[in-house]
Amino acid sequence: MKLPLLKKKTVTEASLSFTFTRRAMVVGGLQGAVGAMLVTRMGWISIAENEKYNLLSESNRVNLTLIPPRRGWIIDRNGRPLANNRTDFRVDLIPERMTDAESTIRSLAHLLALTDDEVERIREELDKSAGFRPVQVAEKLTYDQFAAVSVRLPDLPGVAPSQGFSRNYPGGATVGHLLGYVGAASAKDYEERKDPLLITPGFKVGKDGLEKAFDKELTGKPGAKRVEVTARGKIVRELTTRPDTPGDPIKLTIDAGLQEYAGRRLATQSGSVVVIDCHNGDVLAMASMPSFDPNSFSDGISHMEWDMLSKDDHVPLRNKTLQGLYPPGSTVKPMVALALLEAGISPMDTVNCAGAIRVGNTLFHCHKKRGHGSLNMRGAIAQSCDIYFYTMAQRIGMDRIASMARRVGMGQKFALPFSSQSYGTVPDPAWKLKKYNQKWQVYDTVNATIGQGYMLINPLQMAVMAARLATGKQLMPNFIFGAQRPEPAPVGVNEEHLVTIRDAMSAVVNGGGTGGAARMTLPGVLMAGKTGTAQVRRITMAERGGGVRSNASLPFKLRDHALFQGFAPFDNPRYAIACILEHGGHVNRNEDSPMIAADTMTFLFDQAKAMEKLETLEKGWGGTPAERMARQMGAYRLAKAIEKGEAPPPAAANAMNAAEPGNSTASAAQTPAPADADDTPPPADTAR
Repeated sequence: MKLPLLKKKTVTEASLSFTFTRRAMVVGGLQGAVGAMLVTRMGWISIAENEKYNLLSESNRVNLTLIPPRRGWIIDRNGRPLANNRTDFRVDLIPERMTDAESTIRSLAHLLALTDDEVERIREELDKSAGFRPVQVAEKLTYDQFAAVSVRLPDLPGVAPSQGFSRNYPGGATVGHLLGYVGAASAKDYEERKDPLLITPGFKVGKDGLEKAFDKELTGKPGAKRVEVTARGKIVRELTTRPDTPGDPIKLTIDAGLQEYAGRRLATQSGSVVVIDCHNGDVLAMASMPSFDPNSFSDGISHMEWDMLSKDDHVPLRNKTLQGLYPPGSTVKPMVALALLEAGISPMDTVNCAGAIRVGNTLFHCHKKRGHGSLNMRGAIAQSCDIYFYTMAQRIGMDRIASMARRVGMGQKFALPFSSQSYGTVPDPAWKLKKYNQKWQVYDTVNATIGQGYMLINPLQMAVMAARLATGKQLMPNFIFGAQRPEPAPVGVNEEHLVTIRDAMSAVVNGGGTGGAARMTLPGVLMAGKTGTAQVRRITMAERGGGVRSNASLPFKLRDHALFQGFAPFDNPRYAIACILEHGGHVNRNEDSPMIAADTMTFLFDQAKAMEKLETLEKGWGGTPAERMARQMGAYRLAKAIEKGEAPPPAAANAMNAAEPGNSTASAAQTPAPADADDTPPPADTAR
């Protein structure tokens, strides 16, 4: 088979020219397309993304630093600052920018004369801190210290000196639990909000109390500072600065003078004082002592000071006003008496008190061993006779008493700007069945009617109870000055019954009753009130037979609580007060709840007289809270130094200083760790 012959292709000049032209057009087209893409991209970069690249270029030349805004002031009802700001110099560390942490810390310790405690704190915070969170080195620096750090910045990477404002609390420890404190934002805060302000050195957020509750309002708008820098970060010149906008001020109902006085007047006791305006429910003072100094927390508390506070058996870290729960003791007797009147019991009905009464198979005692004899309601309240209330309460039952307790504020939850509150307990048959699956017994009523057993209250609720007994209105506590609130509803009791109760409460203080120490020495001003003693331990029959041990002979934690609630003036109530002393035990008359309440009330009517007495008393118990805390810190520091072998024990120190009369060395006594409050304290059978 023959293959067909291929036809020879003739190549001519014209065909070659055509082929070249076609290929040139394809290549040219591709080049044009690439050129168009380049032109388009250049146009996009230079026009559409002009701002982006301008910012990137500017950021290489200019550093933009946020200026933390000044927090708004917290002021009292008269415009006096409770929390303000002071100008200071500070130095912070930015962990992610540091290259040699130990070398930097050593340099700063030398330049700023940092103590070993401060250096230890800085190391601990660096270990715990996320890379973006600043660590405070020091605040309140002098200009010379600030300048010494600033000129060495090229050799101290990660060090951020700044001039700004720090929080200041003029009242110190007396406002610790009321206002709380501020501190650097946590890593969790930043993860939640992603706000660059949170990682700005010097910026702080509210951590507790009203500082935390009103953090949004108190935080202003940050400023900004632009500085021109070299490629290595050295500052060339400062360009422009936009000032910050301070936060809004918060005006409270608190009276700053009264708040400080109440805190100081609590002396060495562990307790709380609350004062309420009977006209509208404004809280004028809410002191909880001992407390912490919020200035220390805001500046960065040392490990040693924290250790001292956390181990103190007077529990200075707990807000006793809102978080403390206590058996109210005999302070509830006016409320119980009001329930008796509303149930139809005549105030003239009498009960014979022989010192004890048997309920079931248990003998319940009165605080007066030999009894009070025959008493009517007024006498029973004035003398705080337990037997009268044991007897009468059994006639009307616990449900009526519990209902009245709730109407006067016990167990009530108030809408307050505080994140943590304890609300107490008003027990009744339904409550016990639900909580313990047990039926209510007669002895439960007997215990509750004198403020013991399951019944618990906090100091604010007690002050509200006093205000409602004084006015017959369901006043609600308020902390914001000028807040718009509805008119309080009436308690819903007969006005004549309230008059009877107020008269009996006046007899407690002014008629030979148990509260004579609360009598005010001001012409024309009488205070009505009710004392209370709440047991925290059970008194055995063996101890009662051999003589009940006095509170002075008992360890601190086993002493009775000492309580007082009242109002003044008696005939036209203007202010209500509550004072609860943890384990106060009525040991010291000058530091007992009735006299503390009387002096605090006196401040509202005659400040000069109240201050004169306070200054005299403070000389006897070691000075102001700040002075006592400074000595306590010094003693604790010495005890730790002795423990570590860095200082001689007291005996050796005294021997060394024997030739110097009057030279003494303080030592800190070891104190047990604070115990948590039990929400079901043991029943007791005596209260005054």
